[in-house]
Amino acid sequence: MALKKYKPTTPGQRFKLISAFDEITTDRPEKSLIASAKSTGGRNNDGHRTIRNVGGGHKQKFRIIDFKRDKEGIPATVRTIEYDPNRTARIALVFYADGEKRYIIAPQGLKVGQEITSGKGVSPNVGNALYLSEVPFGTIIHNIELRPGQGAKMARSAGSYAQLMSRDGKYAILKMPSGETRMILQSCKATIGMVSNVDHNLEKSGKAGRSRWLGRRPRVRGVVMNPVDHPMGGGEGRASGGHPRSRKGIPAKGYKTRSKKNTSDRYIIERKKK
Repeated sequence: MALKKYKPTTPGQRFKLISAFDEITTDRPEKSLIASAKSTGGRNNDGHRTIRNVGGGHKQKFRIIDFKRDKEGIPATVRTIEYDPNRTARIALVFYADGEKRYIIAPQGLKVGQEITSGKGVSPNVGNALYLSEVPFGTIIHNIELRPGQGAKMARSAGSYAQLMSRDGKYAILKMPSGETRMILQSCKATIGMVSNVDHNLEKSGKAGRSRWLGRRPRVRGVVMNPVDHPMGGGEGRASGGHPRSRKGIPAKGYKTRSKKNTSDRYIIERKKK
């Protein structure tokens, strides 16, 4: 997953640092696994803007991803590694032995022609989906379920992973991407390996226009707004804005927003490190 740096022939190229896309094998998605994705522009069904800084961008098709990996015991062969405009990770098209085609999140190191499987008694190789009860200690995993059969909910973005630390009763103890240590039922599934495109966090657009192609509109700092628009706005000259807080007045920089009565607290052993 190499990065490509451009010669500074234009101001936009000077700081541009993007993926070389050298791991991608095709630019044509599987037609049976794509769906139309309507661009909302951050508006709801009444036409009111509910999400700021969203709009425009290139037209995209949604790729239907298999997060459940519920075809157990049936081997699948990796046909292509593809780009997905809807996520930071790469995706892989797999052909199952019974003829079905599915997209999965591609782990780092997955190759075209490689065979993967899921279910009980499967070897812990990259791309295989196992129950947490069968994953060896210390293994790097991703696409982790929170509830059995629910489908993967955690460690799905580019370069993310968790690690199986130990087991306690019916729970597996995992160290999450945030640094948090928590318990998850051993009957939940996870996929072996780290999510692909690990250098994604080092990418730089180089110019504002490239962000617009991705559907991101400009973000305006609260400190330059008027008092009617933001709690940090107003004042004479370049005022500091006071205590940093959100548009709705919730303090930033250390203020805890998590509910003290959250039911999942009993599954969290150690909080994420600051």
